[in-house]
Amino acid sequence: MIYAMTKKVAQGVFSLFYRIETEIKTTLPDQGPMIILPKHQYWTDIPIISLAFKPLLYFVAKKELFRYPLIRSYLSLLGGLPVDRKQSIRTLDSFKTLISLLRAGQKIVIFPEGTYFRNGVGIGKSRLLQMILRFQPEIGRPIPFIPVGIRYGERSGWRRRVEVCIGSPLYGERESDAVSLTRQAMKEISGLCRLPRCTE
Repeated sequence: MIYAMTKKVAQGVFSLFYRIETEIKTTLPDQGPMIILPKHQYWTDIPIISLAFKPLLYFVAKKELFRYPLIRSYLSLLGGLPVDRKQSIRTLDSFKTLISLLRAGQKIVIFPEGTYFRNGVGIGKSRLLQMILRFQPEIGRPIPFIPVGIRYGERSGWRRRVEVCIGSPLYGERESDAVSLTRQAMKEISGLCRLPRCTE
């Protein structure tokens, strides 16, 4: 309810300032869990991804955003899952929730760069993907990891063109595939948003 209302408001507000164009490279699975891996450049990436995908999305976000009670409650109602990038042990509760959501066939958004990275594609972080692949057998089906490019164009008057390019699903079979899966995802994201990759 809160998510749907917020999305509707965002759609109205963002249409004033952005012209969002979505391209889907392949047919995405209709049913089952999904991990969405978008490029991250600005805070606006979050509502833009919400508008580009029809289903309810749950976002993995840094715990600092959940510091204040009112904001924490609102973000939680929107499907936010806090993670502590410095101490993984503090992320366990959120990770258990994430696995439960995947079992229920929900869609999870993880920004693999971990933070804003403009004018290029950062080196992806594989730890969370590794943890997800570890529990994939318990979920009972292969999880598609969807790379997404976001490209901000020039402004035309008040509005700025934004291209959201949704790539083909990637898969990993086991926990040890996490690093290669992350590298492939970052390569795909680089191509989708036409930005250069950082050297690893």
